[in-house]
Amino acid sequence: MESKILLENGTNELEVLEFKIDDHCYGINVAKIKEIIVYEPVTPVPNAHPSIEGIFMPRDTMITAIDLRNCLQRGASKAGGLFIITNFNKLDIAFHVDAVVGIHRVSWADIIKPNATISKAEESISTGIIKLDSRLIIILDFEKIVSDINPNTGLNVAQLTDIGPRTRNEIPIVLAEDSQLLNKLIVDSLKKAGYDNVRHFENGKLAYDYIKSCKDKGQLDKVKCIITDIEMPIMDGHRLTKLVKDDDETKQIPLIIFSSLVNEEMRRKGESLGADRQLSKPEIGNLVSVIDELVHADGDAK
Repeated sequence: MESKILLENGTNELEVLEFKIDDHCYGINVAKIKEIIVYEPVTPVPNAHPSIEGIFMPRDTMITAIDLRNCLQRGASKAGGLFIITNFNKLDIAFHVDAVVGIHRVSWADIIKPNATISKAEESISTGIIKLDSRLIIILDFEKIVSDINPNTGLNVAQLTDIGPRTRNEIPIVLAEDSQLLNKLIVDSLKKAGYDNVRHFENGKLAYDYIKSCKDKGQLDKVKCIITDIEMPIMDGHRLTKLVKDDDETKQIPLIIFSSLVNEEMRRKGESLGADRQLSKPEIGNLVSVIDELVHADGDAK
């Protein structure tokens, strides 16, 4: 079963694949999926993380298989079920699940953000919950699952040690990122690079409301650059990009899509919406360079 579902650009919709571990329903953004295949035996890797089942090579490409049941603390999976093969953050990874239910088209506005009673935001592996008929589908944070197994796959803040000394500046930047952990890491990274004036928001709607407020007040000089994730509740990054770039008064503002989902297909979508640059999340060092270029900043300038 291959994922070939296409969505119109900037509609604030996504396709969610519903799958099961035991009788529990979970979801993943179809944009992350390359294909779904029947389980096949894997080769165990010595001294690997307990959630790594092993490796296998479909079509001569080596792929790491992750036991999602183990990640969710429901014991270890047995032979059988399916592999959901994904691609994000430039990695091909297979997740072992029991069964696939189907694909649902939903709006980001209908996705419920987990609250603090479920788990701390920085520890949660759920990015949202969908109520469908009589059941709840928990959308899992696959980036966090993988970075918990191997932190080197996440935001590579160590890249910033190579950028050299930087002077401070007050160039106003707007950031839209729903993960509280990544939001803080990105803001801290930009401050380390000299960008002290970062207004950060937890979804595209809050960011756009701020941009529109600045426009209505004739104060667009308060927005010199926009950085946005793609996957966010209420309003996603593609919808935010479309709203900004379709408006004659705001389309000149440089906009960077900074997301784990920047693959070939999503890059085409971002380009069609007018994004100025698109980077995957491990590339935090490149993000600073791109901001420097787009806002004409010089790290050594006074």
